[in-house]
Amino acid sequence: MAAFSFDKLVIVGVGLIGGSLARALRERGNTGGDTGGAREVVGVGRTAAATARACELGVIDGAAALDDDRALAAALAGADIVLLAAPVAQTRPLLERIAPFLDAATVITDAGSTKADVVAAARSALGARIGQFVPGHPIAGREASGVEAALPDLYVDRNVVLCPLPENAPAAVARIEDMWRAAGATVHEMAPPQHDRVLASVSHLPHVLAFAYVEQILQSRDAALRFAFASGGFRDFTRIAASSPEMWRDICIANRDALLEEIDSYTAVLAALRTAIETGDAAALEAVFTRSRAARADWQLRAAQPAAANGEPSK
Repeated sequence: MAAFSFDKLVIVGVGLIGGSLARALRERGNTGGDTGGAREVVGVGRTAAATARACELGVIDGAAALDDDRALAAALAGADIVLLAAPVAQTRPLLERIAPFLDAATVITDAGSTKADVVAAARSALGARIGQFVPGHPIAGREASGVEAALPDLYVDRNVVLCPLPENAPAAVARIEDMWRAAGATVHEMAPPQHDRVLASVSHLPHVLAFAYVEQILQSRDAALRFAFASGGFRDFTRIAASSPEMWRDICIANRDALLEEIDSYTAVLAALRTAIETGDAAALEAVFTRSRAARADWQLRAAQPAAANGEPSK
């Protein structure tokens, strides 16, 4: 675990992602890690009720509502780090709302699944203070959502991508790297466009396919019968269709260009498989299935090994 100390962490949107980070930094630090400092965590929500459950669970120490100037100012005063853990479409309005109350030394980061749009929103909202914002994306999650689903080990051995900006001070980037390492993650750096292309392929497209598959069954005349006989394959393929509709709506729109390219590529492969099935081309089907099986087995093997051994762009 990386050495990391903080006095006040402010999390805007205390759900699965923000709640898991809060738990990781305090609970993992209490069990042998190097996380020091006062370790105060303050949650910010749309309303007081939005953070009440996080307070009850002890995930956060205090809370503030976005519409309460006095409480928001107090929450942000002296904050080491502010994490935006909300749907990406909310990035600009959230930054505009908190900007007047931010200390000059506060480092802001986010957990959004897209980065080019987030960077544009941050530049618009923060202006000359853009150097305080270090874009980030923890690639971790569960089909369950909300602070009740937060886990202290959610980020252990998971990837976090940072997309540093030219205006970022090296110390600010290092601060966010250390935070995620303290939570157990492996940190990588990418440019925002590269991040969005990669994630469109390996994260955004699979979610769209899972939602589309369930929708296709729902539109069938015997949907109830099909669901009644759904078993392991259906469960495994559709697990991520239990994810937040609001979040994935925003991701699809924010990353539309890269995602449309992936959908078109996938459609072309599906069309080729359809032709092979229609013509009874068993050799073509087996070739695709064999390549896919081998590629997945190779990925599974590499995923179980440390990032440095895989030649990945970690830092």
